[in-house]
Amino acid sequence: MNAYPSYLGISDKDWSNKEDAARRLISDCRCCPRYCHADREGGKKGMCRAGSKPVIASADAHFGEEPPISGYKGSGTIFFTYCPMKCVYCQNYPFSQLGHGKEKGIEELASLMIYLQEKGCHNINLVTPTHFVPQILFAVRKAMDMGLKIPLVYNTSSYDSIESLSLMEGVVDIYLADLRYADPEKSEKYSGARDYPQASMAAVKEMYRQTGPLELDKEGIASRGLLIRHLVLPNRIAGTKDVFKFIAGDLSKKVPVSLMSQYFPAYLAPDHTGLNRRITRQEYDEALGWLDESGLAEGWRQDI
Repeated sequence: MNAYPSYLGISDKDWSNKEDAARRLISDCRCCPRYCHADREGGKKGMCRAGSKPVIASADAHFGEEPPISGYKGSGTIFFTYCPMKCVYCQNYPFSQLGHGKEKGIEELASLMIYLQEKGCHNINLVTPTHFVPQILFAVRKAMDMGLKIPLVYNTSSYDSIESLSLMEGVVDIYLADLRYADPEKSEKYSGARDYPQASMAAVKEMYRQTGPLELDKEGIASRGLLIRHLVLPNRIAGTKDVFKFIAGDLSKKVPVSLMSQYFPAYLAPDHTGLNRRITRQEYDEALGWLDESGLAEGWRQDI
């Protein structure tokens, strides 16, 4: 019988190999598709402004995720500071863009995981983890020695390098992944990442290869697999129809989609004509229609 969570089944040799690869990754940073090559171990900062130690904005039980993630006891959410994306409408901009948060040691991060487990959370939910993958890997191994035994949720913009995601294979059981754009011009204009569509689509393919579609336990709580989130943006900026076409045609119709309606013009969005309003009921209904047409697995829908 396979170990669960999966990280409990990794041999000492494989852990050592992962940690060696993680050190190489962070000393010539290739965590995200920007490949800035910063020597973060040597004291340099990456393009995302992250250094050698994880920076954490908050950690607590969270009940606002999709039902299989939050469940009835909450998701043990750790919000990491900074982000490889530069979204002008980021709703978490105080820590993703402005850098609010506190630097923590690896043992402190491991202790936070244990704290959330002791609160009774269903999982450890790593929010915006991309640029801290090596540190997360080190912390998980320490937390295992402290008794960690609940699954990890990798909650990401999907602007991840394949090399970075490969380190998470066998460590992460649940991927909660955004697909934000289908058009590189839009992703460059609003998130400073022209390659986002190509990079994110490659990333979710890797996530799916590792875990398959979302699986739920007998209580309806996520146990393994990929769940994709898509935020509907005003004026068709997100390329929603093409995003669904990719998931259905190039990934799998079995992957559930959480279609999010909560966009509002946060951070710098009021200065951008295309993004300076909430979405309309008509825009969300249009997206629902495309979701139904795509034949994708039933996911989660929101009121507007």
